[in-house]
Amino acid sequence: MKLLFVVNPISGGVDKEPFLKEAKLLCKKFNHQYKIFKTTGKNDLQNLTSILNKVQPDRVLSVGGDGTTLFTSIALLNTNYPMAIIPLGSANGMAVELFVNNDPIEALKEAILSEAIEGLDLVVVNNEHYSIHIGDVGINANIVEAYDKDPNRGMATYAKYFIQELEKSELFSYSITANNKTYKGNSLMVGICNSKKYGTGVPLNIHGNPMDGKFEIVVIENLNMTTLIKAGLSKFNEKFADSQNGISVSTQEAVISFEKPRMLQLDGEVIGKFKELNIKILPSAVNFITNNNNIFLTNNRY
Repeated sequence: MKLLFVVNPISGGVDKEPFLKEAKLLCKKFNHQYKIFKTTGKNDLQNLTSILNKVQPDRVLSVGGDGTTLFTSIALLNTNYPMAIIPLGSANGMAVELFVNNDPIEALKEAILSEAIEGLDLVVVNNEHYSIHIGDVGINANIVEAYDKDPNRGMATYAKYFIQELEKSELFSYSITANNKTYKGNSLMVGICNSKKYGTGVPLNIHGNPMDGKFEIVVIENLNMTTLIKAGLSKFNEKFADSQNGISVSTQEAVISFEKPRMLQLDGEVIGKFKELNIKILPSAVNFITNNNNIFLTNNRY
């Protein structure tokens, strides 16, 4: 078996070398061929595409966090190469959502052994920006923008900007057209969700399923102490998720517009300001290597 490891060396500030050392030994022991591609921040997509065409691997391993998973998925669009996640980032939200083993070496072993392969959806915004997890406009996007500029990382830094943004947050008007209906109102945040939870574990979209050919738009109309307490508790039990705090629309495509350009973040990356978002689902865009613990599987394979 030929394996291609796609590694983000700096994701989450996690040293990938101990994992790679052990992974190499495992591959040699069981006579698997392997190639390691490390991102550099320069022409990564072009270079990975070239490596894929040259190596033609049997399986691709995304080694990092949510950003690495998204990058690898984009590279694999319009190909048949199956991908697995090796969780080694600061936020491994998609790995958790998709029931990936949280031990990187065990995740690698399962990725090699498993024959359970299912189509994983991607969301595309304005025909050029992709999301595999969760994106949004509003309070969280503003937090992500501020966090991205801060040299410090971690939950304490995120909490600092959360408090600052909460104090100055203001409602903004939105218009959503989906499923031949139009929804209008005022909100603090409009979420674009291919899955359920942020990397922190807090659910935004209780209906999320990244393998159902749909995405959800979730509108948060207000945040108060009760809502925040429920959000914290919902990390541990989804029954606390506050589904009465706005609207949720499940669809395959939608147009969202605002009265003025608003900051958009997708999967933790600041994209820019937009007055209109044209959103579509790309169903089963990536062949994903999984296991039967994954509740989103359409067929039991064993």
